[in-house]
Amino acid sequence: MGYLQNGEWKDGRLPQETGKTGEFLRADSIFRNEITADGSSGYPAEKDRYHLYVMLGCPWAHRTLLYRAAKKLEDIITVDYTLPNVREKGWTFGKDSRFAETSEDRLHGFRHLHQVYTHCEPNYTGKVTVPVLWDKKTSRIVNNESSEIIRNLNSAFDGVTGDNTDYYPPELRGEIDTWNDKIYHNVNNGVYRCGFAKTQEAYEAAYDGLFKTLDEIEDTLSRQRYLTGNRITEADWRLFPTLVRFDVAYFSLFKCNRNRIADMPNLWNYTLDLYNQPGVAKTVSPANYVANYYSIPDPNPNGIIPKGVPTDFSGGHDRERFGSA
Repeated sequence: MGYLQNGEWKDGRLPQETGKTGEFLRADSIFRNEITADGSSGYPAEKDRYHLYVMLGCPWAHRTLLYRAAKKLEDIITVDYTLPNVREKGWTFGKDSRFAETSEDRLHGFRHLHQVYTHCEPNYTGKVTVPVLWDKKTSRIVNNESSEIIRNLNSAFDGVTGDNTDYYPPELRGEIDTWNDKIYHNVNNGVYRCGFAKTQEAYEAAYDGLFKTLDEIEDTLSRQRYLTGNRITEADWRLFPTLVRFDVAYFSLFKCNRNRIADMPNLWNYTLDLYNQPGVAKTVSPANYVANYYSIPDPNPNGIIPKGVPTDFSGGHDRERFGSA
C-alpha cells in the first residue's frame, strides 16, 4: 500500500508491520482528537462541519458508515469514497462506473488520499489509511482511528440529530470492551494476520485464534440474539464488517478456509439480522470487497480479480426467536 515519510510517498510496507516471527503487526493511527457535544475538545458537534473519507471495501471505514447511518448522521456529515483498487499512490479518488459510490475529492480536488494527510501535516510520516474524519472549518484531520470515530458518532451529535440511541451503554461497557478486545485481535485483525503472515507458524497461530473465537461467538449466539444480549451494541457493529467480507475475500484469499460464515448457522443468521437493520444494506458492497482485496499484491501478485461475488445477504433470518432488537 505504501506510506508517507516526511511528507514523501514511499512504496512498500512500514518496517514495523512485520514482527520477528513473521507475524503481521498493525501500525497505530496518528490523529486522535475527538468531537464533543460542548466543543470542549476544540471540535464541537455541528451540522455540515465534518467530512469522512472512506473506501467501501475497508472494514475499518465501514464501521464509520454504519454509525453514520444508524445515528442519523447522513445529512450532518458528508462523505467521499475512494476507488476500491489498491493503486500505485495508495487510495485514489475518481469516478468508476462499476462502483457508483466512488467520487472525486469534493473538498480539495486532490487525486490521492495521501495529499489530504500532507495538506494537514506537510511532514507527516506514517500510513495513509481510511477512515479519515476531517474538519472543514480548521482544515485538519480530527481522527483516523475508526474505534474512536465511532465513539464520537455514538454520542457527540445527539443534540443535533435528536437520536439518543446508545451503542455503548454504561451498564454493558465492561462486556462490550471484553468482546471488542477479543474480536479485534482474533477476528477483525485476525484475518489480516492470516493473510499477511510471512511464516507458517505465524499463519497457523492466527488461524487457530480466528476460528476459536468464531466458534465461541457461534455458541454465544445460540443462546441470545446479539453479543451482549438482546440489544445491538458497539461490539456487534465492530464485528459485522468482518463477517460480510469473510466469504468473498478472507475465506479464500487470506486462507481463512476452515469454513465460511454461511456454514455457521447462528453467525450467518446474525449477519443477516444486522444487515437488515435500517440503513445498513446500503453500506455493504461485496463487489467492492472483491475488487479491493484481490488487488492487494502480497496475497495476489498477478492481480487477477475474480468475476463472481459468491454471497447474498438479501434473505430472511431466524433471530426474532430471541425477541426484538
